[in-house]
Amino acid sequence: MKRSRSYEAKVALLERETTYPLREAIELLKKTATAKFPETAEAAIVLGINPSQHQVRGTCALPHGTGKAVRVLVFARGEKVREAEAAGADYAGGEELAEKIQKEGWLEFERVVATPDMMSVVGRLGKILGPRGLMPSPKTGTVSMDVGAVVRELKAGMIEFRADRYGIVHAIFGKTDFEAEKLAENLVALVHAVLERRPEGVRGRYVQRISIAATMGPGIRVDEAELVAAAQKRG
Repeated sequence: MKRSRSYEAKVALLERETTYPLREAIELLKKTATAKFPETAEAAIVLGINPSQHQVRGTCALPHGTGKAVRVLVFARGEKVREAEAAGADYAGGEELAEKIQKEGWLEFERVVATPDMMSVVGRLGKILGPRGLMPSPKTGTVSMDVGAVVRELKAGMIEFRADRYGIVHAIFGKTDFEAEKLAENLVALVHAVLERRPEGVRGRYVQRISIAATMGPGIRVDEAELVAAAQKRG
């Protein structure tokens, strides 16, 4: 694929096969963003796991948020609907919302939360929500009776992550117009959350490689040993 001159100029700022210290990598990420708007900062964390045997999945509350507004849908009944709305949920309800999704293809939301008693309703939406990564799950804390707390966390910048079939966690950790210090703190928080989800039975080095990039920028390898040490200290 032919790259733009702007992209090639940004790539020229990087040294091939170089692993950069955290702060330097963050500064390079900001410099190599090619768009005229704030791009999303993304991380790829390669894990030393067997994806067919080990699942790595969880949530992370980024201390400085994601930089983007998140529309939250809550499936609940009665008082829990009012609790969700008071916490800032964009949509809250039950059967009527499920029907709207099924019949109208309505998907104007980025996160879904449900109380346990609503999972029989939500379960019917599995083929729609599942492939889009929207299905609520106890493993990610999005199935809960404390819907108010979950909604507030999501609005504040809680993200979900999971290792793909290659054992790689892809996740966002902010925007390129964030201060470098805030991006670094968000990335350390993400790595900390991934470390906490280390499956039992995994031998050897768990975090193998970490790269970051702006949405339209080149990949930048970060010193994973430094990042892991910072994440462990955070804990």
